[in-house]
Amino acid sequence: MTDTEVPLIRLDPMGTDHHGEASRMRALGPVVRVMLPGEVQVWAVTDHALLAQLLTNPLVSKDWRNWTLIQDGTITDDYPLIGMIKVTNMVTSDDAAHRRLRQPVTRTFTRGRVEQLRPRLNAIVDALLDDLPRQADPAGVVDLRLHYAYPVPMQMICELTGVPVEWRPRLRELVDSIFRTNTTPEEAVATERERLEILNRLVDLRRAEPGEDLTSALIAIGAEDPEALTQEELIDTIWLLLTAGHETTLGLIVNGVRALLTHPDQLSMARSGDEKVWSAVVEETLRWDAPIGNFPFRYPLEDITIADVTIPKGDAILAPYSGVNRDPSQYGPTADEFDITRPPSRHLAFGGGPHVCLGAHLARLEAQVALPALFDRYPELSLAVSPAELVPVPSFFSNSAAALPVRLDRPAN
Repeated sequence: MTDTEVPLIRLDPMGTDHHGEASRMRALGPVVRVMLPGEVQVWAVTDHALLAQLLTNPLVSKDWRNWTLIQDGTITDDYPLIGMIKVTNMVTSDDAAHRRLRQPVTRTFTRGRVEQLRPRLNAIVDALLDDLPRQADPAGVVDLRLHYAYPVPMQMICELTGVPVEWRPRLRELVDSIFRTNTTPEEAVATERERLEILNRLVDLRRAEPGEDLTSALIAIGAEDPEALTQEELIDTIWLLLTAGHETTLGLIVNGVRALLTHPDQLSMARSGDEKVWSAVVEETLRWDAPIGNFPFRYPLEDITIADVTIPKGDAILAPYSGVNRDPSQYGPTADEFDITRPPSRHLAFGGGPHVCLGAHLARLEAQVALPALFDRYPELSLAVSPAELVPVPSFFSNSAAALPVRLDRPAN
């Protein structure tokens, strides 16, 4: 099949109809062409099984240096989406380089090490729940995204990486900026400049005042072995920890609360269950409303054929994770339904293959603590607007609501 015979879809940078758009992509075929901002054309694999195979294909690279459009100068440093593409860390490396960059962080994010963080996570969650009533506006409405879903993972990952408290609000804004897909070239350049400035300041601070944190540990590794991490790799690895360390869990908590409040039968089952039931809530949220919608990019090292479509060497392939997680060929005719009793099955919310998300254990733990604690503390929790009024994050990378207005208690009649 020639390029022009493959259906083309233009992604909405505002994320207005995320799941509807994903459904339309699937309906167009297992492989589609996708138009991004700036009239940049890439590919997407919309079939769950085929995407899972792609994630383990050794002929497909994660290194942005293999993208033809970067090699020929079409994509430059002021491209609005460049912050999600042109970084140098484990996510954008292959083979030996990937293993070298992943190994120092792997030791921290084992299931056992993550479980040791539970007491601190419980304390953070309890303090935030205590404070929620004080965050209500005069009408008694609280933005749960801003005052709960965001600070739970942000505080955890900033403590793990040694980020000073006073730096965190601006850091959140920079992370939000790179995940948005309605940014301008000027915003992209400014965000890149400022994120490098703040991360270099963090490294300087932790060199001068090392602590029991990941940044200090990575600096120590580099001091022992100058070939272990370059300065660029150090900076971009810290950036990866900060961005992936809170964006996924932020969306997961928002989407989990939204799903339960709009499916009262499922919420009733969750409330009457134990930890295993809440684990099922988290897994079904990850499948049904994955916080990462479309993730960049993979680049064939030679021409590859998927479902009779030949994707040329050096083209970019988008991974529509939330879209394939509702693929009926994988999940049956009820793929679009939120059902916490669904039998466990493999989803791709955290990717797959050698690049599967290292922080998956931490994200799951944070959601498994934050969700039941919220509904236990505020059993009358309800949406303050209709579900249709929830505005999405302006992004086709992130998939969640930009705000989640709720009432903590049932309004008096």
